[in-house]
Amino acid sequence: MRREELGDLNAFQVVAEEQSFTRAAAKLGTSQSALSYTVRRLETRLGVRLLTRTTRRVAPTEAGERLLRTLRPALDSIAGELASLGDMREKPAGSIRISTSAHAATHVLWPVLERLLPRYPDIQVELNLESRLTDIVAERYDAGVRLGEQLAKDMVAVRIGPDLRMAVVAAPAYFAGCRKPRTPQDLAEHRCINLRQQTLGGLYAWELERNGREVKVRVEGQLIFNDAQMLLKAAAAGFGLACVLEDHVEADVAAGRLVRVLEDWCPPFSGYHLYYPSRRQPSAGFALLVDALRYRG
Repeated sequence: MRREELGDLNAFQVVAEEQSFTRAAAKLGTSQSALSYTVRRLETRLGVRLLTRTTRRVAPTEAGERLLRTLRPALDSIAGELASLGDMREKPAGSIRISTSAHAATHVLWPVLERLLPRYPDIQVELNLESRLTDIVAERYDAGVRLGEQLAKDMVAVRIGPDLRMAVVAAPAYFAGCRKPRTPQDLAEHRCINLRQQTLGGLYAWELERNGREVKVRVEGQLIFNDAQMLLKAAAAGFGLACVLEDHVEADVAAGRLVRVLEDWCPPFSGYHLYYPSRRQPSAGFALLVDALRYRG
């Protein structure tokens, strides 16, 4: 293989994954016309069409998909080796992309990054805040952050936060006209604020547990949101009960702006973990970040 052919293959992979010459050119730091010429040159050399082009999108052909399946592990392996060579630098460096939820980014990742990054200016971290469960391999993330119970078995997982708890809360005014629930079954008598799960699309069934007895409750009410902050706004305004992470409401409960119920039905559960593919060769910068995030409580 000639040296320029490796560059052509990398260009094709980026265009195919971005499904756009414009985005791929920006990512590669080249012009759209130069990138288009590179891909056409590769197609001419191979004698097959690798991409179908329309005015709206670019997609790999059957031959292109076949080539991609071969290229991804090969180029990822090369990238891993280059990253390992970077370990020989005197200072940790490189770019780290992480998929995470907004809650984990705010309460776990950012406090560590705020302390760490000023001491290591050659490390660049990109956080993508997402509610859905992301395929970090397919979407080329270095790592993801999710709850321990949601982790795939073929990943290396590092605990980065304490156990979490849910809290069922409502405004004091809401309870002025009704009695507080004492059991999960009592929720059927109450107006509740539902959460739409972005990953699965369905409504979140409240997961409650006491003395080893687990109960999942489908609640009813006027409002449905896909954002925890909106649940809290609605609860504070008296629209009903909300079930959210405990640390979202600790200050409001302490100040009396919200009232907590069913606390004995909300046991701790496994907190946040950083996870990444077991075959990944961690760079010095990545290893440094993992160690800084590791939960030691």
